[in-house]
Amino acid sequence: METGDAAGMQVYVDELKARFVQLQGEALSLHERLRAVRVTEKSRDGLVSVTVGVRGELVRLDIDPRVYRRPDARSLADVIVETARRAAARAADEVVELFEPLVPAEQMRAHLDGDLETVLGQLAGQMLGEGRQR
Repeated sequence: METGDAAGMQVYVDELKARFVQLQGEALSLHERLRAVRVTEKSRDGLVSVTVGVRGELVRLDIDPRVYRRPDARSLADVIVETARRAAARAADEVVELFEPLVPAEQMRAHLDGDLETVLGQLAGQMLGEGRQR
């Protein structure tokens, strides 16, 4: 291992330690703020309201009785799914924002999206001293 590589690795290890200590100090507060995440979206016609939690899970669904004026189960289902997707996307945005002091936004977004290739690529880049953030 070359001296530059070892020095770069030590800098990365020191950054990880500092991030870990910061995370430990903020963990309880962050945990409570994450548990409190609730996002509500209304359908474009205003007849469906969906509330999701931090992981995009359905917490509440409200359907205005006016939907029965146009009984179309498929259309209603599509509206519910589309509205829930928008709410889940906003919930993910809130999670990224909450973690931003500790985890770079693009890294957190890749993690939430289940994009393991990007997450591993970013971690490898950080370990090698490429594109160092924070």
